[in-house]
Amino acid sequence: MNQNEKRMILTSVQKPGRYAGGEYGQVIKDRAAVSARFAFCFPDTYEIGMSNLGVRILYHCLNLHERIWCERVYDPWVDMQEKMKEYDLPLTAVESGDSLSVFDFIGFTLQYEMSYTNVLNMLELGRVPIWARERGEHDPLVIGGGPCSYNPEPVADFFDLFNIGEGEEMLPEIVELYIAMRDEGSYTRAAFLHRAAATIPGVYVPSLYDVTYHEDGRVKAITPNDPAAPAVITKAVIRDMDSQTPPTHFVVPMVGAVHDRAQIEVLRGCGRGCRFCQAGFLYRPMRQRSADKLNEAAHRLCDNTGYEEISLTSLSTSDHSQLEPLLDDLLTWTKDEHVSLSLPSLRIDNFSESLIEKTNRVRKTGLTFAPEAGTQRLRDVINKNVTWPEIERTCTLAFKAGYTSVKLYFMMGLPTETMEDIEGIADTAQKVVDLYYANPDKPKGKSVQVTISVACFVPKPHTPFQFVPQDTEAQLKEKQQHLLHSVHSKKIHVNYHDSSISFLEAVFAKGDRRLGRVLEAAYRKGCFFDGWDEYFHYDRWMEAFAECGLDTAFYANRFIGLDEVTPWSHMDYGVSHDFLVREYQKAMAAQTTPPCNRKCSACGANKFVGGACFDYSKDLVH
Repeated sequence: MNQNEKRMILTSVQKPGRYAGGEYGQVIKDRAAVSARFAFCFPDTYEIGMSNLGVRILYHCLNLHERIWCERVYDPWVDMQEKMKEYDLPLTAVESGDSLSVFDFIGFTLQYEMSYTNVLNMLELGRVPIWARERGEHDPLVIGGGPCSYNPEPVADFFDLFNIGEGEEMLPEIVELYIAMRDEGSYTRAAFLHRAAATIPGVYVPSLYDVTYHEDGRVKAITPNDPAAPAVITKAVIRDMDSQTPPTHFVVPMVGAVHDRAQIEVLRGCGRGCRFCQAGFLYRPMRQRSADKLNEAAHRLCDNTGYEEISLTSLSTSDHSQLEPLLDDLLTWTKDEHVSLSLPSLRIDNFSESLIEKTNRVRKTGLTFAPEAGTQRLRDVINKNVTWPEIERTCTLAFKAGYTSVKLYFMMGLPTETMEDIEGIADTAQKVVDLYYANPDKPKGKSVQVTISVACFVPKPHTPFQFVPQDTEAQLKEKQQHLLHSVHSKKIHVNYHDSSISFLEAVFAKGDRRLGRVLEAAYRKGCFFDGWDEYFHYDRWMEAFAECGLDTAFYANRFIGLDEVTPWSHMDYGVSHDFLVREYQKAMAAQTTPPCNRKCSACGANKFVGGACFDYSKDLVH
C-alpha cells in the first residue's frame, strides 16, 4: 500500500490517530539488529489499551533488552476493519507497520473475559491461524497473560503458552530462551514449548495437558501428558518491588486514552481480603515500593511525558505504609509544576483530612468510594470491613473540604443477598445526600450529586466465592428494577451493568476447555467487541452454545462442590484451597476476617516472600 492509499484510508475512519503511530515515547529498533520481535496485543481499542499500566510496564521491560523489540497492537474499530477487508490489509503493529504474521511472539493481555472474541478477531486479521494446533513452524508463538490467565481453559486451545503470574522477569526469560534455542540451532516449536514448560516457573503450555470429564460434565482431572510439564503451575512473583524500577518513559497517546495520565504503581497486592475480589487474592502477597524511589520515578515520568496529572496506582493505595511522607515529597514539586495528584483506590476506613488536603492542592475532582453492599450484614458476608459510621465520617470530611460529587460503587447478586440489601443501597445513597445538607461547612450555593454505580456480581476463580452460583438473569433484572424504585431523590443517579454481559462473563470465568468451540462459533456469527453494548449480540451467543451442546447454567448458575476439581485446580496462585473454603464458610455465617496488616489468616501466599508478609511488631494499622 502506498502513502496515498494509507492517507485516504486514515482520513475515512474515526480517530485516525489510533492507527497512525509516531507517538512520542514509542520504541523504534532496527529489524535487522534484533533477534526476537514481540507484538504486544491489547484485545480492545487503542484508547482503552493505552490506559493499561500493565501493558506499559511490560513494553518497557521487554524493550530494555537489546535483542528484543516489543511493539504494540490494538483491535481496530469496526470502520477500520471494513477498510482493511476492502483493501485486503493485514492487522499491523503500531511502531513498524508490519503484519502480525511476521512476529516471533504475539502476546495477548487477557484483562476481561468478554474480550476473548477480540483475540480471535485480531489473530485472523493478522493472518495467523486461530487454533494453536494449526500453526506451523514459521507461525508466531501466541502467548497469553494477565488476570484472566487465572483460568485460561476456555481459551487454552488458541494459545501456545501462558505466562502465569507477574511478567516483568518471566516474559523476557521466555523470549531469551527462544533466542538461545535459535542461536544454537535447536529450535522447533515443540522443543521450545517443552523446554519452556520444564525450565521456567509459571509457564503453562495447554497442549501438554489432558482434561477428562465426569459423565455429568464436571472436570475429572487435568494431567500432564509430558513428564517435563509440572502437575501444578505456580505463578511467578516479584518478591522485591524496589528491584523493578517503574517505567519513567511512556508512549504518549496520539488519541486521548480513557485514563490519559501518568501512572506509578505504588504497591502490588492487597491485604483487605474482600471475598468477591479476584485481584485481591491473585496478586497476594502485598508488596510496596519505597517512598523515595516512587517520588523520583514520578518526577522523571512527568518530566519525560509532559503529563499534568499523576495517578498513584494500586488495588489499595491508601494502605501504603509511607503514603503521607510520599505525598509530602511529591508536593515539593507537583504544586509548583501544576501537576495534580490522583489516588484512585482510596479506602473509606483510612481516608483522612490530611489526604484530602494534600490531593486537593492542584485540582479538585469527585471522590469515589466502594461500600459494595448496602447493609452491614452483607458487608460482613463479603468481608468489606467497612461500617456506616466510617462511611459517614469519610463523606463528612469530603463535604467539609468542598466536594459536591461522590460516587459510590456497589454490587448486586452477592451471596445471601435479599431485597432488603438492595433497598440498603438506595438508603446508603440517601443518607449521604442528607449528610451533605446537614453539614454546616458544605460549599455555599451548590448542590450535591451522588452517583451509585452497581455491577452484577460475577463469582470468580481463586476467591472464596468461586463455589457459589451467580444469580440468574431474571433475578438480577428484578433486583435492578427494585433498586430504581427504591431511589426517591433527584440528587441520586443510578448506573447499572447489563446483566446478560455479566452472565456470559461468569460462564467464561468459570468455564473449561470445551468453551473454545463456542467462542469460535460465536465469533463466526459476528460476535466481537462483546464488552461494548452496541456490539453485544446475546442471541448469537445463545445460538453458539446450543449448536455446541453446552449449557450456560452449568457454568454460571451451579454450586461448585467444596472438594470439586475445577478447570483451574492446576493453577497455584498462592492462596490455598483450604483457606478459600474457610473464608466461604465464614461468609455464610456473616463472620469477618481482619486485613493482612492487622493479623495473618494463613492464606498461604507468604511462601512467595519466604516468611511473614508483615512485621507485626510494628503498628501496621493506619
